[in-house]
Amino acid sequence: MENEKQMAAQAAADGITIDDSYDQDSDEHDSVFAEGGTRNGKITLIVSSNHLEVRGNFLPPENGGEPITREYIASLLAKRHIRFGIQHEEVEKAYQKCTAESAAVLDVLVAQGEPAVNEIPSYLQLNPLLAEKDPEPLSDTDSVDHRKRSPFTIIKKDMALAKQKRHKPGKNGINVYGETINFHVNHPEGLEAWGENTRMEDRYVLSNINGQLVIKNKAVSVRETLIIAGPVGYGTGNIIFPGNVEIHGAVSDGFKIYSGGSVKIKQTFDVTDAVTKGDLVVSGGIIGRGRALVKVGGNLTTKFIENCSVACRKTINVDVEILNSKIFSLEKVVMKDRGRIVGAEVYALKGISVGSIGRITSKASRIVCGVDFTLEQEREKNNAALRILSGKLEHLANLMSDPNIDDEKREKIEALQERLGSEKCKAQEKISEILSTINACEDAVVEVSGEIVPGTRIEICQKVLEVTQTLRRVRIRLSQGEIVTEKL
Repeated sequence: MENEKQMAAQAAADGITIDDSYDQDSDEHDSVFAEGGTRNGKITLIVSSNHLEVRGNFLPPENGGEPITREYIASLLAKRHIRFGIQHEEVEKAYQKCTAESAAVLDVLVAQGEPAVNEIPSYLQLNPLLAEKDPEPLSDTDSVDHRKRSPFTIIKKDMALAKQKRHKPGKNGINVYGETINFHVNHPEGLEAWGENTRMEDRYVLSNINGQLVIKNKAVSVRETLIIAGPVGYGTGNIIFPGNVEIHGAVSDGFKIYSGGSVKIKQTFDVTDAVTKGDLVVSGGIIGRGRALVKVGGNLTTKFIENCSVACRKTINVDVEILNSKIFSLEKVVMKDRGRIVGAEVYALKGISVGSIGRITSKASRIVCGVDFTLEQEREKNNAALRILSGKLEHLANLMSDPNIDDEKREKIEALQERLGSEKCKAQEKISEILSTINACEDAVVEVSGEIVPGTRIEICQKVLEVTQTLRRVRIRLSQGEIVTEKL
């Protein structure tokens, strides 16, 4: 307190007033110092809270008071211990204008320190395109299919996942009082390592495979298999993944699955649309509700198939039942002794092995073996086109029989007849070509360990067996171009 009194007394002797309404050492406010006599010119200094900047208001004298002088300015800065970064040119300009024009000059940059530059260690910055984004809010009028939204980030091979940011050294600063400002070390939110299925090239972390982005313990990696611990529903959206997919819960109706690898589902698959490049394994059964389509590039294994269409490049293994479905395999359909085919169409190039076929109370089943189903589908498509072309040509022939038709219209009909006739010939040629190659496996065999109910239709290489009475424990195959049945 005594020191404060002495300072006030000395200031009064010098004709200087000090406004200490702000504390010089405060970190929360700018410091303001008003210095000068009552009538004399004066300078109000404002020191920023971080002591890196001093701004001043140069005020002229009042009622014959004395103007500020250069000596006054120097002593003022010395008294306030402002010794670094003084802006001499700005101060001189303000001094000259204030004294020459007797006008106030406000907000003058008097001194400026140098801030510290913080150190930033080297780190991995995640590709901004891969950063999680919150979905945009929806208006009441927006119509959105939430099944198309996915919480998973899918990565393509050789995609950049992160960039190595270089180390930035720190540098101490200095404030207007000439005091050192120590720099700090900033640790940005980023990654520290790269892991499974990734590599570093130059300064970039790249993916070695197509897969799912995984960030764990500040390490980035790419997972070849998409693992869904629960069910597939609105929480996951449709599953579209370039690699293998493993689903621990059930798959809800209405959700699609597309996989560039194999798919394993541990519960029931309520399928809408599914395509897998590799195998499909369903621990429960497959339910299609009549409109579903499943395409499998490898083998299919499941407990049952109900009300859907399944096309498989390899073997289809079913434990219990194939019900009201269309099944296509370029190899075999294999079922256990208790397995039954009911009300279904089954195309199996190399044959089938099943417990029973048909049920008295259900619609008849059809079994087609030895035929490449892709060619069969192509034949059906051409047959359908042939029927349409024949109908159009018949209609044009009826038009041509009208005796009142004019010459111009007749020419147009003749040109159209010629074009449609050419298309019909091409379709017939295509069908003939298909028929010459459609029988791809004359060694196909149908083996039934139980019974085949009457009404069942069995075809091997386009040879037909209509079952008119119950057959039990039989093998059905071709012998010298005809279908024969043998006891197992």
